[in-house]
Amino acid sequence: MLCVDVLHSDGQYPIYIGNNLLSDGTLFPVKAGDKVMIVTNETVAQYYLETLRQTLNDLGCETNVCFIGDGEAYKNLETLNHIYTTLLEKNYGRDCMLIALGGGVVGDVCGLAAATYQRGVRFIQVPTTLLAQVDSSVGGKTAVNHPLGKNMIGAFYPPQAVIIDLNTLKTLPSREVSAGLAEVIKYGVALDKDFFAWLSQNITHLNQLDLETLAYAVSRCCQLKAHIVMQDERETGQRALLNFGHTFGHAIETEMGYGKWLHGEAVAVGMYIATKLSAKLKQKEDNKIVLSEIDVTALCNLLKQAGLPTGIPKNMPVEQFFVHMQHDKKVMHGQIRLVLLRSLGKSYVDSDIPKTDIEQVLQTCYH
Repeated sequence: MLCVDVLHSDGQYPIYIGNNLLSDGTLFPVKAGDKVMIVTNETVAQYYLETLRQTLNDLGCETNVCFIGDGEAYKNLETLNHIYTTLLEKNYGRDCMLIALGGGVVGDVCGLAAATYQRGVRFIQVPTTLLAQVDSSVGGKTAVNHPLGKNMIGAFYPPQAVIIDLNTLKTLPSREVSAGLAEVIKYGVALDKDFFAWLSQNITHLNQLDLETLAYAVSRCCQLKAHIVMQDERETGQRALLNFGHTFGHAIETEMGYGKWLHGEAVAVGMYIATKLSAKLKQKEDNKIVLSEIDVTALCNLLKQAGLPTGIPKNMPVEQFFVHMQHDKKVMHGQIRLVLLRSLGKSYVDSDIPKTDIEQVLQTCYH
């Protein structure tokens, strides 16, 4: 088992990474008599709920389950209210523990419920998708979507622990595995060129869900994210780099309708757009960009090897990107701020990009 510690303003929490961790009661920060609410969906529950409940029962906890819908379409205020209602009906107080058993949607909504129910209760992340294991479960961000924008309603609220059982990936559909690999690739492209090179060499093993390869990839992603989160817990500076590809990606998700495109699929296209835009800006002025067309091709090839798209949906007009990007959380003083690349593994934030340059690059990304 591997462990990554994440420091935050009120303390720290561990990220445990390994096999069969759902059965290891020593990892769960609960005690006999604790009231625990497991938030999950029917898809995940059929595989892993009973194992988790047995572990908690063996510890002497009183457990109940709150089922929510499966997918991005359920990451909303209605689902959040359903969790509140379930907690109130079961007489859960401020000393209860919530456990998010599922992917990014379950983790985000359960985390926001924990942050706000009776002004804050404890919770544990048990992410069961690759995307959640390397990204959304780490760093303390919780949120639901609004019809006008993704993650518009949320809070920064760290969990007590993140327990990553790699065995849960064995039941993950291949499309979800690919979506998770998009976030894995993001860390290499935006933060660590050596990790990008390692991914290029090991993508076949990752596609095959080789546990040893996965353990290294997941732990490296968690280390990279933890390092940034510890320096910028509330996203006032460097943490924005973790959103590489997300400004364009969120625009695609919002335009197409939440759930039509998986988050990782949209981020993959967003990364390709941002990388092409970075290469274009290199040609305009001396702005310390050394990214080459070879690098753009390398990213494109890696995304394709991971089973991910690189082209904008044909039914999404260029102008709609600008409509949706105005609602991006990185917008300041009305200016769109994009995470771009100086080179593979080195990213930066730029808010002074001519709209015509963005439009020209977007036009080349329909294929």
